[in-house]
Amino acid sequence: MDADVIVVGSGAAGAASAFQLAAKGWRVKLLEAAEMPRAKPCGGGMAASVQRWFPFDLAPAVDRVITQVRFTWCLEDPVLAELPGASPFWIVRRSVLDAFLARQAVAAGADLMAGTAVSAIVRQGEHWQVQLERGGALQARAVVIADGACSRLAAPLGLGSPRPRYAAALSVELEGAALEPDTARFEFGLVRHGFCWAFPREGGVSVGVGTFLGRDLVDGEAALARLLPSLGFEAASGVRRQWPLRVWDGHHRLHGDGLAVVGDAASLCDPFLAEGLRPALLSATRAAAGMDGWLSGDSAALAAYSDTMRKEWGSSMAWGRRIAQVFYRVPRVGYQLGIKRPTAPQRIAQILSGDMGYGDIAQRVIRRLLLSGAGNP
Repeated sequence: MDADVIVVGSGAAGAASAFQLAAKGWRVKLLEAAEMPRAKPCGGGMAASVQRWFPFDLAPAVDRVITQVRFTWCLEDPVLAELPGASPFWIVRRSVLDAFLARQAVAAGADLMAGTAVSAIVRQGEHWQVQLERGGALQARAVVIADGACSRLAAPLGLGSPRPRYAAALSVELEGAALEPDTARFEFGLVRHGFCWAFPREGGVSVGVGTFLGRDLVDGEAALARLLPSLGFEAASGVRRQWPLRVWDGHHRLHGDGLAVVGDAASLCDPFLAEGLRPALLSATRAAAGMDGWLSGDSAALAAYSDTMRKEWGSSMAWGRRIAQVFYRVPRVGYQLGIKRPTAPQRIAQILSGDMGYGDIAQRVIRRLLLSGAGNP
């Protein structure tokens, strides 16, 4: 047997899982299809509250600390919200964060195998066999699947959503000074059924455009043509990359016999604000705890992982999805009745920081939007 646990994918969720398991003394192989470090399209926003899940300081992987959030409608009608002082919002670059977490995993004893793509995972007696695209296979008692939003490995094993729901996003990485280096911007009026975001990072700004009702992002370039000049950049600036967002769409089993799926492969992305890093790291932490228990002989420990994620993340996301379904149908009304209300920006800031869940605000927000007629297509 080649390892106690094989982790497939060294993104944030996979690398964090590998660290947690290696730190508990298990033999871990961390497989990554690309060579490290590698870039990944992602806005890079992450609640500072994730620090509590790690025994080491995440600060070396943090580009910027965000202290306030600016909301606008068609670049006007601004609303500003201060983030809680104890729970700011961090901006990271995925090439830096993922590599940093992978190094922590290696330091804890994990074996990182970059350039190692996986073609299939199959049961072989008491063990799992991870088949490699270059030929050959590795065997382990358990496998953590962390192969991202375009996962090919989870569904055939009965893990996660059998029919994932995708949103679409277009990212732009801009080099140059940010106009407001401590402010994250959310723009709700430029793109149909979605929003734009602009996060300052070291040496530039990460910009994204996403749509959350359907997969077709038809007006992304038109939105960028208006948004980028407002940030002090030419409309054609930056390198564009389009990618899918595999958003939360219901409770699904995230475990099997010696199996767990984490991060984007588990369809955990926030369906309203597109937050993906916090649930990725939460799932990594909870899956590692469940896998540790299972490897130690507790046959129910991995089932507890699925249940924990339903309670700690899915319960809030169920409300987040309902808010998104109502809000993005008529976002102008949603902006006026949601974002523009005196307490709303602070509530959203608390959700972004991890201090509050959608369930704390959902019933009032949905009732307000439905009574206004925003719930009608």
